[in-house]
Amino acid sequence: MRKFLVVLDDSRECLNAMRFAAMRAAHTGGGVEILSVIPPDEFNHWIGVGEVMREEARERIEVHFEVFAKWMRDRQGIDPELVIREGRPVEEILARIHENSEIGVLVLGAGTDKKGPGPLVTQLTKSAGALPIPITIVPGDLSKEKLEAIT
Repeated sequence: MRKFLVVLDDSRECLNAMRFAAMRAAHTGGGVEILSVIPPDEFNHWIGVGEVMREEARERIEVHFEVFAKWMRDRQGIDPELVIREGRPVEEILARIHENSEIGVLVLGAGTDKKGPGPLVTQLTKSAGALPIPITIVPGDLSKEKLEAIT
């Protein structure tokens, strides 16, 4: 089965990427894997404090995931998988793609502000020619209706 890998982060554009991945998976008989990466610099405190912060970050991710997962199950009939990693986001995304041969498409949301599409889109498109799978970049300001029409 082909899976759509989508990144869960705190960005607004993440929402459209999630919607797109779920709708495409539903229409093509695929699956969705949601990857969330906890950056290592969040835990450069004392060991005990770092562990508490790490656990809080995981809990926050799981709560956000459940919101998306419920929508995917209820609206699209897709039961997504959650993968949480620690490290540098681009490195962890690339590692996950290479580890899981079922992943067929990376779905990213593009930011809509004047600073550009966002760091993940910027960094990953630079190495897109060397990736073993295509990248789909979903504009962050597409309406739900437009997303439904193109999926």
